Amino acid sequence: MKAVIETGGKQYYVTEGTILYVEKLDAEAGSKVELDKVLMVNDKVGNPYVDGAKVIGEVVKQGKNKKIIVFKYNAKKNYRKKQGHRQPYTKIEIKKIVEK
Repeated sequence: MKAVIETGGKQYYVTEGTILYVEKLDAEAGSKVELDKVLMVNDKVGNPYVDGAKVIGEVVKQGKNKKIIVFKYNAKKNYRKKQGHRQPYTKIEIKKIVEK
């Protein structure tokens, strides 16, 4: 089975066994997570979501991406600002896709 899900403001195409890196979810490693914002299951498209469909996954780990540098400056104004940022993520393995 295949599905398109929405989480963290982004859409992901998944099948059973897919490993995803999504925006941070409040769940501990090893716990189950249910994603019910399913936009499509197989060839059935929702309006906007498919009623009764859900995707069940398992949280593999919580982590942070590599650091990115945000550097702002204004030419000829002696303005410099350097910031670093590490975006938190949740690694999920898709276990089951349920269609009503």
